Amino acid sequence: MAKVAAIVTLDREAVGGGAPIFVEQSREQQEKTAFLLEKILDASVHDLKNGILVLVKHGDK
Repeated sequence: MAKVAAIVTLDREAVGGGAPIFVEQSREQQEKTAFLLEKILDASVHDLKNGILVLVKHGDK
């Protein structure tokens, strides 16, 4: 079972829900934040190709 651990976005209005949301001002900063959180949370980053990166914890992680 996968669980959304966090969302990193360029547009705050494009996301919602119960996961932590990080809003960044540039694609470069968005990627830096997502990849740092990936390591901290032991999660995987998935690019939705719409300005949103989702960090997901898969299985027993």
